[in-house]
Amino acid sequence: MDLEPVEVFSRSNLANGILLFSINFTCEYVWEKHLQEFPDGIFPAKGKSDIEGIFPPPYFEWFQYNEEFTEYTNLEECISYLCEYITSNGPFDGLLGFSQGATLSALLIGYQIQKKVLKEHPPMKLLVSISGTKFRDPTICEVAYKDIIKVKSVHFIGAKDWLRLPSEELATAFDNPLIIRHPQGHTVPRLDEEATEKLRAWATEIIECNSKVLEKEEAKVNEEKKPEMPDKIDKQEQTAASSFNQRATEIIKEAKVDEEKKQEMAEKTI
Repeated sequence: MDLEPVEVFSRSNLANGILLFSINFTCEYVWEKHLQEFPDGIFPAKGKSDIEGIFPPPYFEWFQYNEEFTEYTNLEECISYLCEYITSNGPFDGLLGFSQGATLSALLIGYQIQKKVLKEHPPMKLLVSISGTKFRDPTICEVAYKDIIKVKSVHFIGAKDWLRLPSEELATAFDNPLIIRHPQGHTVPRLDEEATEKLRAWATEIIECNSKVLEKEEAKVNEEKKPEMPDKIDKQEQTAASSFNQRATEIIKEAKVDEEKKQEMAEKTI
């Protein structure tokens, strides 16, 4: 099973891709264009790209960093760009990212929970992280990973990945994460049957759970609407009854006037 749609790379030429997606609530993922977005990195990649010779240039990255991964360049610009992109093209239910893209995706979800970004966007429901890591700047960690991140998450960690330990650390920032290990390195892995089944069960559980939530919300809305209908009918009946009574009163008055006039004429005749 190849985790990442071919379009992620063939369209964007990115080695640090991010996929924004929505969930179809019929217990299947539907990879339609209106349900998925692949935002492009906004900064030219510095140094040699890992996908050189596989895909033609130009190559892009989201931000730059020092060797210790404690100082970052263009990170704030990158976050602003992605938040604007998500707000303009969403809403989305989750993010899938590889390497730098996974690291950023986890950061955005952590920031959103702490109400630092995406305040007007619905809460993200899940994360798929492939070779993602935590940021190491304490000022970022104190916000993004302040509390356990309670969204569904799956973390793909390669035995030969140079980011294996940082990927393990990122997984600990999430509540009850699913960790899928593979024997490969820093790459989007092809999964064996066992790992594929784990991923399928994880995705199915999420979709079924969200489907039940939607059903409950719909039932609640329908229940709230029920009392309104009799009220409307009662008001209509009251209006009709009021109009009828008013007209009946007028007819009685008119009949009484006519009767009095007839009586006056009869008296004059006598």
